[in-house]
Amino acid sequence: MKVVIGTKQGKCLQKELKEGAEAPLVGLKLGDKVSGDAIGLAGYEFQITGGSDHCGFPMRSDIEGVQRRKVLAVEGIGQKKKARGIRYRKTIAGNTIHSRTAQVNMKVVKEGKEPLFAPEEPAQAQEGTAESEQPAQEQKA
Repeated sequence: MKVVIGTKQGKCLQKELKEGAEAPLVGLKLGDKVSGDAIGLAGYEFQITGGSDHCGFPMRSDIEGVQRRKVLAVEGIGQKKKARGIRYRKTIAGNTIHSRTAQVNMKVVKEGKEPLFAPEEPAQAQEGTAESEQPAQEQKA
């Protein structure tokens, strides 16, 4: 199972969970809060915002359970609005995470002590690499 964690800065972290590590998430629904300890990120707290099943069908919060349903949708999850008033019958997965869920999307509710992302390199190191490339380009010309 993949877990995609979105931050307030607009960055996302993707984490792969093994077979046994996904057990704390099984049975939770969209909108539930999860401790970061369950997925190996101590001190964090996450909220489940979405996901998809093993066939790629998106999860939707108003469909109870783990099964798939065909809904007549005007707009919302899994639907692109093409014109006003047009409805489409779309297959949507339920709102409960189960063992065959392929991806779970989460957002950060509470920050932990450790940063999710490694700190970026200083600007000086990046400038030094750019200067070394410039003479090589001038020699070719």
